[in-house]
Amino acid sequence: MSDGEREHSTDADQGRPPSTWQVMKSVAAAAFGVQSEAARQRDFTRGRPGTFIIAGAVFTAVFVVALVVIVNLVLSAAGH
Repeated sequence: MSDGEREHSTDADQGRPPSTWQVMKSVAAAAFGVQSEAARQRDFTRGRPGTFIIAGAVFTAVFVVALVVIVNLVLSAAGH
């Protein structure tokens, strides 16, 4: 894709809020500290705070549950 095509596709999406997939990727990337500057700017200019708060809360809950499950599996395998 040439620079002109990339620029055009970015211009076409200017007014639209981030998609569900983009929000999920942004929340995960931000949680691990690897969010790109372009995605951060997109999120802050077109995203709604409530969407990211809810996605962040869901991500945190899933992450904590996953850690509890992993620790319990490891402990049960170790005989505790």
